[in-house]
Amino acid sequence: MNLFTKSVAAVAALSLVASACSHRKGQVADTTTSGLTTVVCDASFENIINQEIEVFEYTYKDANVIPYYTNERACIDSLLEFKTRTIVVTRELNKQDQDFLRANGRNYRCQRIAVDAIALITNPANDIDVLSKSEVAQILTGEISDWGQIEPSKLGKIQVVFEDNGASTVQYMRDSLMNGRPFAENVHAQGSSQKVFEAVQQNKNALGIIGVSWISADMATREMTKEERIAALEQQTTTQTSFSEGVNVLKIRYDNDPVGHQPYQAYIDDGSYPFFRSVYMISSGANGSLSHGFFTFVTSVIGQKIIQQTGIMPAAIQPRIVELI
Repeated sequence: MNLFTKSVAAVAALSLVASACSHRKGQVADTTTSGLTTVVCDASFENIINQEIEVFEYTYKDANVIPYYTNERACIDSLLEFKTRTIVVTRELNKQDQDFLRANGRNYRCQRIAVDAIALITNPANDIDVLSKSEVAQILTGEISDWGQIEPSKLGKIQVVFEDNGASTVQYMRDSLMNGRPFAENVHAQGSSQKVFEAVQQNKNALGIIGVSWISADMATREMTKEERIAALEQQTTTQTSFSEGVNVLKIRYDNDPVGHQPYQAYIDDGSYPFFRSVYMISSGANGSLSHGFFTFVTSVIGQKIIQQTGIMPAAIQPRIVELI
């Protein structure tokens, strides 16, 4: 059984578990703030949706949202096969998907909830701190296979690591940079974003491709308790994003620009950072259901502030540029 088949099977199993739990908890009515529902999410956004669920369930004690994290194709399949009512992916439904839902009597909502960046990370032993878009493309195709081809370096062969073959990060790179060319032999799947992070920490030659929410956080909320973080969501605070220790976050520049930028929110927002994509929440949940309630929460001001605290750009809140000294 390959990784994609396993993902689909796991989503199917999750649907059965949710159904069984719903039966056992039949005394809890399905409303916008109570009951049980599932959300199937692109694995790149696990950190984001986990935090949304944590605050939502803390606020609404009778709500139970079960998440599952998989590749984007499995997310969309789970919606079309009616195994879940809510998904989080990096594209809107195409016309064929829309027509299928309508033909089966399913209305749906789709809203952009964030603008995510794809970060490129290296081991702290690597002194290279900036790459151009064309250099990234040449690394992925194998035209550049050694760090010494970029600038003088004794590191040797580049080892590119990413989540899995169905990951939206990989699809983004394929669509935006590869022009139909295959990935080089030194490009390897690790199975999860966490394993990408760990591989880069352990291998001085590694170049990791990872969603920025995995390596960023709001410094003001990082050490807070759950209660303190939830209270902070009610306040007008400035987000000061920092990146995780243990890896280098590369600057990326456009080929005609001598200046590169790291994936901070302001640079994602104004397009200075080249690798960014929209994130959508899609729900076929009926009005008054818990799935509809969770969709409304994520797209609300509080839900958007939660996203802001993860280091990526929320769709509905303007960024603030803060200079850190």
